[in-house]
Amino acid sequence: MKLFVHHTPELTPVEQLPDCAVVIDVLRATTTIATALDAGADSVQAFSDINRLMQASEAWLPEKRLRAGERGGEKVEGCDLGNSPLNFTAEIVTNKRLFMTTTNGTRALERVAQSPTVITAAQVNCQAAVNYLLEKKPATVWLVGSGWQGGYAIEDTACAGAIALSLLEQGSLSLEAITGNDEVVGAIALYSQWKNNLVEMFRLADHGQRLLRLGCNDDLKYCAETSILDVLPIQKEPGILVKL
Repeated sequence: MKLFVHHTPELTPVEQLPDCAVVIDVLRATTTIATALDAGADSVQAFSDINRLMQASEAWLPEKRLRAGERGGEKVEGCDLGNSPLNFTAEIVTNKRLFMTTTNGTRALERVAQSPTVITAAQVNCQAAVNYLLEKKPATVWLVGSGWQGGYAIEDTACAGAIALSLLEQGSLSLEAITGNDEVVGAIALYSQWKNNLVEMFRLADHGQRLLRLGCNDDLKYCAETSILDVLPIQKEPGILVKL
């Protein structure tokens, strides 16, 4: 198994795809996806474009769908929910398809949608992703951060580091054997420095600062929780994720 960390979808190789792509958007899309599926959502369909989301969701009965839209950290007008994972409770999401668009995470999903396997990971379901990779042992794995509008996001790289470090520790693998690019070593170092204080790191992060200005401190605390959900979102067809 060779790991490659790509800080943003724009930094992935243009003419390649991995055997398994792990999409990461800790603040907050992949945290929300895992939370929604764990709470009983039927599926999550991701869109980078809000107009396409609206058109596709019209084919579903209102009682069987939820529209979740976020731009710049705030809920999109006309959607039922924004992107706060704390709002995706069982009472709201059970047996419904979530039609979702966010500023960053859904763009990353779109970039790797044609990969043989696509899963999503965040701190909240980090161990579930590790378990899957240890079981399936895909030859090439991309850990793709979503970043922020094309730029680096420290929280996504830290999560990639958490996954890589856990694979080393739990899979009896060597760093030399799994390292596909220098970013893997950097991600492990970053996570190792902050693993005992992820909330503080999130508060220092650019997007964390943005969310704090919007009053989302509880979101940051939740997103920093490690492996509290035993759920793995996996793509069953391009753009549609279900609970494995």
